[in-house]
Amino acid sequence: MKCLTLALLSLSLAASQAQPGPGRASFEVASIRPATPGPNGVQSGCRGVDSKYGPNESPPPLGRCVITDARLSHLIGFAWKLNTMSMIQNAPDWVIRGDERFNVQAKAEDPRATEAQLLGMLQSLLEERFLLKYHRDIHEEQGYALVVGKNGLKLRKSSDSEVETLGPSFRKGDPTVKIAARKYTMAMLASFLSTFGPGNVKDETGLPDFYDIDLTWNEAEGPSVLTAVQQLGLRLEPRKIPVSYFVIDSAQRPSDN
Repeated sequence: MKCLTLALLSLSLAASQAQPGPGRASFEVASIRPATPGPNGVQSGCRGVDSKYGPNESPPPLGRCVITDARLSHLIGFAWKLNTMSMIQNAPDWVIRGDERFNVQAKAEDPRATEAQLLGMLQSLLEERFLLKYHRDIHEEQGYALVVGKNGLKLRKSSDSEVETLGPSFRKGDPTVKIAARKYTMAMLASFLSTFGPGNVKDETGLPDFYDIDLTWNEAEGPSVLTAVQQLGLRLEPRKIPVSYFVIDSAQRPSDN
């Protein structure tokens, strides 16, 4: 059964994330330029008609992707929505940890494009300009399933008027991790925990609704994330889960705009 599950997941992934032919939509105007050297910090955003931004965030103009000071690994992680850089394998040194960083400015022809459509255009742009070739590799690894606890869920459903937001997750040098999320799904929470939590997490709650989530944990002083989620009526159950890696076959420094 496990082999069949992995095989079906591989087929599904190939259908949804295979490298596309020339028919996929592309940006009307796009540029990729070297960034100014220095520890400026990566910033990224693609604003579609369905994108959600918090009150303290500065989104790019509608129908645009703006990314600054990003290695190719950062660009890949953003475009393909990878939880962590560890999901990228077989990357040349300049891609994953070198000093070469890039600024991306891209504008869709239709300002009503969705965020998913913009990310698809960004994927096409990276494939074209970096001559990026890749494949996805599925492994079954030890991780966690996010499930509802024995005593039931202890979360409040979000109101229709709320806007999807995720507050600061952590501060540099502070071992405390905080989530202040509004209008979040269990799938979103699982993705966040995969990045900042104990390992890869898969949503198996079966809950489709939106919730307000306030969660704090500290692995050094307690409570641990495994204990903290129980306050929400959830559990992180250890089990084997399928993990999809982004394997780079080849990549080159970007071609001219």
